[in-house]
Amino acid sequence: MQLDHYVNTIGRHLRARFGERVHKLPLHANFTCPNRDGTLGRGGCTFCNVRAFSDEAEAPIAQQLDAGRVRADRARRYLAYFQAYTSTYAEVETLQRLYEEALAGADIVGLCIGTRPDCVPDAALDLLAGYRERGYEVWLELGLQSAFDDTLARINRGHGFAAYADATARAQARGIPVCTHLIVGLPGESPERSLDTLERVLALGVEGLKLHPLMIVKGSRLAAAWRRGEVAPPDAAHYAEVAAEMIRRTPASVVYHRVSATANAPTLLAPAWCAARFEGIHEIARRLAAIGAQGSLTTQPLVPPSLASGADHPAARTAIRPN
Repeated sequence: MQLDHYVNTIGRHLRARFGERVHKLPLHANFTCPNRDGTLGRGGCTFCNVRAFSDEAEAPIAQQLDAGRVRADRARRYLAYFQAYTSTYAEVETLQRLYEEALAGADIVGLCIGTRPDCVPDAALDLLAGYRERGYEVWLELGLQSAFDDTLARINRGHGFAAYADATARAQARGIPVCTHLIVGLPGESPERSLDTLERVLALGVEGLKLHPLMIVKGSRLAAAWRRGEVAPPDAAHYAEVAAEMIRRTPASVVYHRVSATANAPTLLAPAWCAARFEGIHEIARRLAAIGAQGSLTTQPLVPPSLASGADHPAARTAIRPN
């Protein structure tokens, strides 16, 4: 069952813009995080796999891209996805060198920059806006996880919802599309809270969303709580039910970069279904086929601020219109 039939996926969005399949190539540029290096704290978020990724060093950007091209053999164009840790957490000169190293390949059509809401200085946003004005596909991926400050404190994020609202507003002012990461099943959160988080994010305006189930991974602080029986990640059916409701409440113009997530053993401890790449996706697609597609619970499509600046804006020319 094809998720694209029911969800405005990033694959669908990129095919509409470029006329062919475009794949994200994940990159690790040896960034760290202020919640790990002592600036805000140490140990990172409670769901983060600290020990498995500590003191790691990755290959040069060009080498990582070459390896990614081999794995993504069904595509001829790619987005360079700076995925690991906080990929705006450096001086702007360093960011520019790394981003442009990734953009040097003729088949690289844009950037996805994963980061924290409290680590998005204006200089970094100006740099990304410049790439977008040059015609590159650019996404700022902000790890929010929840819109509730008590939850953010419980999982040791080190920032509140206000930091997300501020970063989003400054990105919107520069026409940079934002993809917001949300986790379903966080400790102390009900399905209603996940829906409320979505509503708060949509109220600010957003161009993209990425949904994850809570996963318990080796080396995280949540792993110890899980072993004590204090934390239970969602099963596949429950996650699909919540995710489908979130998708149905999302305007059809918003691009879903991901609706589930996977991890491999021995890193993954629970839930076991997250080891299967397509199980969560297929479960969500089946549910949407039965109860309604993306946007079916909205009264009108939301036009994100960075897509509402007129027909001459690059994103406005390439946006997928609601069905």
